[in-house]
Amino acid sequence: MNLIQILGLTAGMFTTIAFLPQVLKTWKSRSAKDLSLGMFSLFCLGVAMWLAYGLLVRDIPVIAANLLTLMLATTLLFFKLRFKE
Repeated sequence: MNLIQILGLTAGMFTTIAFLPQVLKTWKSRSAKDLSLGMFSLFCLGVAMWLAYGLLVRDIPVIAANLLTLMLATTLLFFKLRFKE
């Protein structure tokens, strides 16, 4: 693993972990009223496309970061649809 891959993995780790507090807060409060359905829908689509790109070019940092981010973002999207106010 080279320095560029380490940089990519570290950057991906931070941007992915940034979603964790929101997922936990939404889960605990059972409220997603302040989350934008449109924003999270488009965000999930974009992240899925980045994941596809990463798979096609076989870029491990892009794959890892976007796979985990997609899992967290779709969890928030699920909460938005599940916790109707």
